[in-house]
Amino acid sequence: MAKMNPFEGLEISNDWQALFNINERQPCRKCSKSRKYFCYTCYTLNDDVENKIPMLELPFKIDIIKHSREIAGKSTAIHAALLAPNDVTIYIYPDMPRYTEDDKVILVYPGKSAVTLQDFYSSSKKQEDSKEYNKQKTSSKFITHALFIDSTWNQSNGILKDPIIRGLPCIKLQIRLSQFWRHQKGSPRWFLATIEAIHQLLVEFTETDVETNGPPKNYDNMLFFFRFMYEKIHQLYEHDQLKSYRRPMNV
Repeated sequence: MAKMNPFEGLEISNDWQALFNINERQPCRKCSKSRKYFCYTCYTLNDDVENKIPMLELPFKIDIIKHSREIAGKSTAIHAALLAPNDVTIYIYPDMPRYTEDDKVILVYPGKSAVTLQDFYSSSKKQEDSKEYNKQKTSSKFITHALFIDSTWNQSNGILKDPIIRGLPCIKLQIRLSQFWRHQKGSPRWFLATIEAIHQLLVEFTETDVETNGPPKNYDNMLFFFRFMYEKIHQLYEHDQLKSYRRPMNV
């Protein structure tokens, strides 16, 4: 039976297949540690990868807060920093981003008060149309920064108590099955890897009434490294033998 392709229909550059031809490790240009493809601590690409990957420009800034105990080499957050280096910043907690009053920041996290992006957009539009809001408005964007937490669910509890995060509008994403190959005990299949969540947010953003001056941009290349690594893992292991894909939706 042919293996189902979970990326079918996505416009991901076929150059990810060229990464299979890279066999040698290289020293990172910053820390000199031996790395394959990229350095996951310096967020730099190896020379033999640099000209093979797509570079993305995002409609807003993405800030990722990593827990200090999260293993860097296992995190997909690094993919975002490599593919959109001008728009993605990774912070190691307790280091945190600093925002101004003019920034419009959302926290992407399935908290109790979370609303969908579409509902948040509709609410923002009502505020924008109000007379009082228009007096203070400095930007037509309803999002300038999207904040993600890259950690286990238990580790995220402490980060969520930080005063910079408390009070931010919380956004929940539409449910989709994760294709991540690492199993986080107790989590259901719809708990996405960080790079999957970033891609999902960008997909939902293009479905709002934002930036109507032209056709919506395609952000599927945010899954460029994820697509490659998914295929690499599935060459080494049988799909049905990986715990991540045997989890029911609510477990």
